Amino acid sequence: MRKRYLDWLRGVAVIAMVMAHVTDAWTLNADKTRQLYVYVVFVAGLAAPLFLFLAGLTLAMAASARASSLGHAAAAAMARLRGWQIFALAFIFRLQSQLLGWGALSNFLKVDILNVMGLTMLAAGTFWSISASRAIRLAAFAGATAALTMLTPLVREVPWLSPLPDPIEAYIRPIAGRTTFTIFPWSGFLFAGAIAGELISAARSVAAERRLQAGLVLAGAAGIGLGYWASFQSSIYPVANFWTSSPTFFFIRLGICTAMVPAAWVIDRFHEVVHARFGRLPGGVLATLGRSSFFVYWIHVEMVYGVVGRPLRRLLPLEASLTATLVLCGILYAIVRWKDRVMDGRELPRQLRILAPVLR
Repeated sequence: MRKRYLDWLRGVAVIAMVMAHVTDAWTLNADKTRQLYVYVVFVAGLAAPLFLFLAGLTLAMAASARASSLGHAAAAAMARLRGWQIFALAFIFRLQSQLLGWGALSNFLKVDILNVMGLTMLAAGTFWSISASRAIRLAAFAGATAALTMLTPLVREVPWLSPLPDPIEAYIRPIAGRTTFTIFPWSGFLFAGAIAGELISAARSVAAERRLQAGLVLAGAAGIGLGYWASFQSSIYPVANFWTSSPTFFFIRLGICTAMVPAAWVIDRFHEVVHARFGRLPGGVLATLGRSSFFVYWIHVEMVYGVVGRPLRRLLPLEASLTATLVLCGILYAIVRWKDRVMDGRELPRQLRILAPVLR
């Protein structure tokens, strides 16, 4: 059964993502020194952790649902196949960007969120396959999350990774011009999401889900509070940057992502009550954008950074960029509705089925 509150949450991530890209590409350089811009960057910067978290959550939930009908091995194989599919789509997206005129050919090998997401989903599917016991899988996901997070400051500094070819090293740690996201620590958000997905799958009753959501509130608050407290303590690492490699900032963002799940659940329950009492209410915009989040990602990047958005590059005051974010979200919503009407009841030809995550 589809959890509508997760679609709402993906919709929030979509709006944060569009805001991140619009304010980055269209805002005046002078306005990027304002305190308001710092706040905008922090909020918009939650989009990527939230998308990775929700990808892991969905993978674990889907695998658990399929296991009951197809068996554990088949469900794990489908989870791994999904990872390969997302990884392949990362290169198709880059190919599209090259054909539309984005920079040097070397950009084709740039590591972005889809590259990291695909490989991590493949790894999470492999972890999911190790046991039919949910407790063992939870321990594996938790161990992976902790290891990726705590090792990040060390991985950023070790010299023995330098001989690796740049396209490979860029998956492990940042290389200027070659990577936006790296496995350390970004994959940790997806593995943590898989923990949440396992727990949601295990909550089979209304009472159990209510208890789970309360537990997620506490877990999220603990992550935020402990991360914030630890940020003021002496670092255990020789070199660590709070905003890029520090486990403290990772767990603050993970705590926020975790707490957003029960927040979306509460809002959805409230919406249901008000809808039942007063009739139809608005609320489908976020869910619609959330259900088509991959499609929105696919098309809006070109709209912001490509030919369409080039005339606005670095020309808007910050407030105008924020207004443009809302306008663009409205345009994207209309495009998504059109796409849904066109695709309703249609099967993709075999040669285009790899695009199913984008077009469905």
